[in-house]
Amino acid sequence: MKPLDVQNRKIENGFRLTRVGITGVKKPVVVHRNGRDNHLTALIDVFVDLPSTQKGSHMSRNVEIITEMIDQSVRQKAKSLEELAGGICKELLERHEYASYAEVRMEADYFLERTTAGGRTTLESFKLKARATAKRNNGLMKLVGVKVQGMTACPCAMETVHHIFSKISPKVDELGPDIPMISHNQRNVTTLMVEVPEHVEIEADDLIGIVEGSLSSPTYGILKREDEAQVVIDAHRNPKFVEDVVRDILGKMLEDYAELPDSVHITVRSESEESIHKHNAFAERVTTLGELRADDDE
Repeated sequence: MKPLDVQNRKIENGFRLTRVGITGVKKPVVVHRNGRDNHLTALIDVFVDLPSTQKGSHMSRNVEIITEMIDQSVRQKAKSLEELAGGICKELLERHEYASYAEVRMEADYFLERTTAGGRTTLESFKLKARATAKRNNGLMKLVGVKVQGMTACPCAMETVHHIFSKISPKVDELGPDIPMISHNQRNVTTLMVEVPEHVEIEADDLIGIVEGSLSSPTYGILKREDEAQVVIDAHRNPKFVEDVVRDILGKMLEDYAELPDSVHITVRSESEESIHKHNAFAERVTTLGELRADDDE
C-alpha cells in the first residue's frame, strides 16, 4: 500500500499562494555565447503558484527538473542563463499540473577580459541575472540583467572646490577640463535589467558595456601606479551623480534598442557608496521603452 500524497490532499477554507518552491539551489552551468564556453556556478530559485484547495506543492519535482535541465545544458550548452531559465519554467508547468504560473530566477558570477590604460589585461567580475515567468497557455517572458561595479566622482564637490581654489589663485580657471579639480569619489554598483518576450535575444555583454560606459570610470582588480592614477584622472574628467548614471543608461537603451517594442520593461538601479558620508546615494527608474520614448519626445 502506497503512502498518501500529502501535498495533493484537498483542503477547505484555504488561500491561493502566489509562489511556492525552492531557493538557493547551486549548480554548474555551461553557457555558450560569443563563440566561447562560459562555465558558471548559478544560484537558482524556482516557484509555482498553488491553488487554494491544495495542501502543498511537490518540491521534489522542482529538484528533478533543475537537475535534468542543468545536465542537459552541460551536454548541449545553453545559449544563455535566461534561455535555461525559460526551459526550466516550461517544465515546471508541465509537471505541476495544478499550477497556472511558474517563475525561475538565476544568478551567476561572470568574467570578461578588460584592458587598463597601461595595456595590462585583466579578468573582471560581473554578475549575471536571469528570470523567466510563464502563465499556462499565455507564453513566456524572460529577463536579462547585469550588475556592474565601477566608480563615480561627485560633480557637486568638484564645482565647490573649483570655486574655492579660484579665489586662492585666478590661474585655476586657466587649467581647462583636462586637469580636473579634486572631488570625493565612490564605488558604484549599478544594475540593469531588461524583460522581453521569449523570442527576443539580448546580449548580456552589451548591457555590461552600456553600464560601464555610463559610469565615471570602470574599476579593475589590479592596477599599477600609473594605471591607478589614470583611473582617478578619467573619473574626475567625467564626474557623475547616480542620477546621471541612470539617465545615461536609459538614453543608451533608447539608442541601442530602437527596434524593440514599447512593451519591453527596463529597470535601472544605481547606488554609490559614499566616501565622505555615512550613507549611500541611490537612483532608480522602472519603466518601459514606450514610456522612455514618450519622455524623450517631450
